[in-house]
Parts: sequence; structure tokens; C-alpha cells
Amino acid sequence: MSQSTPRVAPLTQPYPPEIQAQFDRIMRGAPPLMLFRVMAGHARAWDKFRAGGLLDPGPLSLRQREIVIDRTCALNKCEYEWGVHVAVFAGPAGINGEEIRATVQGDATSPCWSLAEQALIAAVDALHHRATLSDAEFAALSAHYDEAQILEIMLLCGFYRTVSYLANGLRLPLEEKAARFPT
Repeated sequence: MSQSTPRVAPLTQPYPPEIQAQFDRIMRGAPPLMLFRVMAGHARAWDKFRAGGLLDPGPLSLRQREIVIDRTCALNKCEYEWGVHVAVFAGPAGINGEEIRATVQGDATSPCWSLAEQALIAAVDALHHRATLSDAEFAALSAHYDEAQILEIMLLCGFYRTVSYLANGLRLPLEEKAARFPT
């Protein structure tokens, strides 16, 4: 899917000082991702994008957050964002190789998931396919997660669906150090 050139040209160095400072805060010294360089070239889109970011410490654990993000991106066939998150966060989140594969090739019944994670994956799948949760799905989620966590799960699914639209629709080339979908 990815080609060498995105459909919208990214910013190139030198970046305006305000943008460089934003990249430095977000990337913590690493070069800015292609997605960020494309978005930052359009002030309104960049501001809205950054305002929707959900990578701050929230009500979910790092592991829970990354399972939601990885599964959402996998369902949207967004190897770009999935690969960035797997490369950067899978290790710190304690997501192993079998679980990484299951975000792409498995489902809520994959044996690698705990009961709470099965409910999480089922919710992500339901939101992706139907944009809602059945009463049974909501009850299963509520057995393991509180209201703030459930809202965060829904926000993450929506935000990373949007990120998937951007990365896929813009045909962003895969980041060099990002993971690749399992074959």
C-alpha cells in the first residue's frame, strides 16, 4: 500500500521554531514522523490533531491503551500507525510477539488474551464493525473497566480510526524503524 511519496507533501527542515518545539515535545528528540510532518504543514489540521491526542497518562494502563490502538489500526489495515506503535510501545507495554500477531490475525477469542483483554478486543471489534456496543458487550467491558476507562477506549478507537484514515488516505510511506504486519 505505501509508496515512497505521500499524497500531501510533508514539511521539510528547517521547521518553523514553533513547529520544531512541538516536534521536540512529541518526539522527545527523535525525528518527527511523516504523519506529523504532513499534518504540521496545515495549521488548523495540526492543531485539531494534536488536541485529540490520547498518549498522555489516562485511565487505561499502557498495555490496555496499546492493545486498543494496535487492534484499531490493524482492523483499519493501517500498517503505518500499527507499526509505529508496536515498535515504540509494545516492549514497554509488555505486549509479546504472540499478542502482537493477535492484534492483526486474531480476535477476542485468541488464547493469548486475559478475560479483561478479551472484553477489550471484543469492544474494539464491535466499535469498528458496528460503531456501537451491544448490551452484552457493554456489560462484559463494564465487568473489567470503569466508566472513565470505557470512555477512553471509545475515544481511542475513534481517534485511531481517524489516524488510520489519514495514514492510509495520504499513502504515507512506512516509517523505517516501524514494525511490519505479520505475514
